[in-house]
Amino acid sequence: MVEGKARGRSRLLAADLIHAAMRILRDNGREMPIRELMARVEKDVDLSEWAKERFVKSNYIRWESILHFYSIDCVKAGYLVKKKGVWYLTPEGDEAIKLGPANLLDSATRAYRKWRAEQANDATTETADIAAEETSMAFEEVEQVAMSGLEGYINDQNAYEFQDLVAALLRGMGYYTPFVAPRGKDGGVDVLAYRDPLGTQSPRIQVQIKHRGAAASVQEIRQLMGLLQKEGDVGIFVSTGGFTPDAKTTARGSHVHVELIDLSRFIALWQEFYDKLTDEDKSLMPLTPIYFLAKKE
Repeated sequence: MVEGKARGRSRLLAADLIHAAMRILRDNGREMPIRELMARVEKDVDLSEWAKERFVKSNYIRWESILHFYSIDCVKAGYLVKKKGVWYLTPEGDEAIKLGPANLLDSATRAYRKWRAEQANDATTETADIAAEETSMAFEEVEQVAMSGLEGYINDQNAYEFQDLVAALLRGMGYYTPFVAPRGKDGGVDVLAYRDPLGTQSPRIQVQIKHRGAAASVQEIRQLMGLLQKEGDVGIFVSTGGFTPDAKTTARGSHVHVELIDLSRFIALWQEFYDKLTDEDKSLMPLTPIYFLAKKE
């Protein structure tokens, strides 16, 4: 009976946590690094002392564990996507917010149970589910620590050092970088990147970089758009401070191709293309892999 009450209490808290997390995502461009999202949820939800306690064995904070655990239901329901330490709200998740906390979680749980029923494997017990979730949580915790370290490293770089990181990433992605702006007055374009050494093939990329805490504004995005005058020109705006909602909307609706890369996306791309970097470029921000046991299909 006591265990049943605890589960009911956990589920009530989970409903509030999941609903709050999805609302925060909706109001912030539908994506957010998990570390930042957790901090926002903690401020948004009235957490009891019970919710703030740590589990004895795992040392996880109860409310954080509950949010991670029930977020799996939302992933299986198609409401959330998790990738590289970032949570994304899907259009289906946006609609599900209208259901309210309890009904949203109920719908996600039904979707999860349907998914579980369709799996032809032995991991059908609650114990196996919890073990799998603990592994998932451990992985996410490591991802958060790694992301925090990389963010701190980048934020400690000056503008020119970060500019070199961006140019190195582009080279790792297969581009030539014939121009990287020298130190001095900002002339607008910080990096030019071509598919071939002479820039005869599309796309020809003009990169603008803002390395600061403030979000890039819609005016700054429009300034980059104004530089894309030739057919085959593509703009990339890299901003470690992110982008305002208006800036994102303007880029998505632009008649020219403007790609926005915030700090989280830059780190994800650096991780993805790291093996393709030269040793010299790797040394600008060296990484080391961490291996987890993969789930058997």
